[in-house]
Amino acid sequence: MSLTDGLNRRAFLRNAGLTALAGAAAGTSNPLMAAAGSAFQAPANGKFDFDTVYNRFGSHSTKFDQQIRVYGKGSVEVGMGIADIDFKAAPCITDALAARLKHENWGYLDMGEATPMMTEAVAAWNKKHYGVDINPSSMTLSAGVHPAIIAALVTFSPKGSKVLLQTPTYNGFYGDLTASQTKAEDVPLKFVNGQFAMDFEEFERRISIDTNTFILCNPQNPTGNCWSAADLTRIGEICLKHRVIVLADEIHCDWVSKGQKYTPFASLPNKAIVDNSMTFKAASKSFGLAAHKVAWFYSTNPELMARVRPNHRADLNTLGIVANQAAITEGEEWQRQASEYVSGTHDMVVNFVADKIPMIKVHRAQGTYLTWLDVTAVAEKINSKQMAADYNKSKAANMPNLTPEQMVERFFVKYAKVHLNQGASYGTGGANHMRMNIGTSRKLVETALNSIANACKNAGTNTNVF
Repeated sequence: MSLTDGLNRRAFLRNAGLTALAGAAAGTSNPLMAAAGSAFQAPANGKFDFDTVYNRFGSHSTKFDQQIRVYGKGSVEVGMGIADIDFKAAPCITDALAARLKHENWGYLDMGEATPMMTEAVAAWNKKHYGVDINPSSMTLSAGVHPAIIAALVTFSPKGSKVLLQTPTYNGFYGDLTASQTKAEDVPLKFVNGQFAMDFEEFERRISIDTNTFILCNPQNPTGNCWSAADLTRIGEICLKHRVIVLADEIHCDWVSKGQKYTPFASLPNKAIVDNSMTFKAASKSFGLAAHKVAWFYSTNPELMARVRPNHRADLNTLGIVANQAAITEGEEWQRQASEYVSGTHDMVVNFVADKIPMIKVHRAQGTYLTWLDVTAVAEKINSKQMAADYNKSKAANMPNLTPEQMVERFFVKYAKVHLNQGASYGTGGANHMRMNIGTSRKLVETALNSIANACKNAGTNTNVF
């Protein structure tokens, strides 16, 4: 078949939705506005619909269907656990995928063509939104932030050595440590004036001769903190002083509430601090693309990148590249509106809990679409510690022990039909807490909150969680 038949590689990529930077490579003067195969347009009124409840049951969703499998049919009406969003995808993503699906062949993707398109798009997004200059050629694509962080841990932290974590922190990091055969050194955050804060003195005290890496979560999961430049500089100085490499997971960076600011670690003015770090990101949280398995990592220090790359292998897929390329080149307005919507939902949650659920305490998250709930009073009311102790004594030998937090998790499933993530898995400081994902329709959030409020009112009598 000749190139005039429409299957030359650049025409194919454009028609398949890999659009903007294919145009750049072909000499388009404005690469971010190059002709798009997905023909993305905003709605007629300029507003995307985030209010309509988008039903995810029956789609093999971890957030919804897995909970039905674990707790039983009809047990969960609102899944508010795992950190992915429930909104219908940005139209540009769906359009790009649909365009690529018209070509019914799934052979190898030319990564020599696709990789620079992706890395240049990522660099352009970071420059426009956060003022960070990233050399696209210094960036490495990955199948996810997890495999990239694991590669860095394997590179810099010998087996059995310690990795610093500011806790409570994203529980997935503990799996990364297991995979790299390293050990967690939890450094609890402080809670000051209604907000979590870094404990710099304790952080430095926990560093020993076998501490080589620190996983920074910014914005922080599950507390929702957006760390300030001063915070990041101080922690960066400590790490540089003790030759601890900063691994900055900034995957939630596009979800920042109104009036708050995300500061990329790579944007700090001290070059030595920045050169002692690597940054890990993806569009998976920003656009709900977790299943498409595309992420990236970069550093201003080419030596760090050169050391990690031999321990990293990216098994990427065609549709993942298509979806992510469309998102970061055409999805800006959708993401802006989604972030604004979730910011308003944060306000709604804080006000609702304060007014109608006195047994629960909540602070206003600065970023992410996650809410960190203090359920100490609920745990005490249902006597979750005794409940866990009684269960663990009488359980079958082949069944795992359950924690008091898992009892609270089960309490909300049984009496509110709402699934939340139990706090103990987030490390030191997670006890008597639950993580709630509010990246969904406010109608669904309101339904969940009303059910939780009713369950709490009857917590004294409703204590059988099995």
